[in-house]
Amino acid sequence: MSFKQKFSKRLLKWMGWTGEGGPAPEDKCIVLGVPHTSVMDFVVAWAYYTSVGGTPNIMIKKEFFFWPLGWLLRKMGAIPVDRSKGANVALRNIQALKNADKMHLAIAPEGTRKKTDKWKMGFLTIAKACDVPVYLGYFNYRTKKAGTGIRFVVSDNPKEDLKKIQAHYAALNLEGRHKGCFSCGDVTPKLIDNN
Repeated sequence: MSFKQKFSKRLLKWMGWTGEGGPAPEDKCIVLGVPHTSVMDFVVAWAYYTSVGGTPNIMIKKEFFFWPLGWLLRKMGAIPVDRSKGANVALRNIQALKNADKMHLAIAPEGTRKKTDKWKMGFLTIAKACDVPVYLGYFNYRTKKAGTGIRFVVSDNPKEDLKKIQAHYAALNLEGRHKGCFSCGDVTPKLIDNN
């Protein structure tokens, strides 16, 4: 076990969190982090995924990459994102994922820490273009449990895929760090049958 994994296990325990399951088995995939209501979500997600032996590559706003924090974030696997350039973000991530030998790209589909019903669909575009699965990762501040979640294979209908994913998260009854800032939109809660 590496120093980083030992450290993250201790950090997770110190924060009072427990992990459920292990990292995604594929060399390349997308792991969602839901709900996203706080900057602390990055710490929880990183500590969980690293503690179970995974290496998360997390997209973070480029504004956070100032010295010395930027150096530390890069060491932790963070990828700076320029949100002002819209579609270019997805294209850059598609290229990065295709060129990597191994990458577990962690994405917060809500795209903001504020309450929103409209989740971003870029992760579906990236998954389809790179032919990789999406894991419906979660962290629940009520139970202090985090997990990689179930494996989801995207279809040719991203709008329907997003509805299914939001309905799945709604059925999990998750709570973000900031209560009231998490929304799955107007969907009927329904777990995805992954069998």
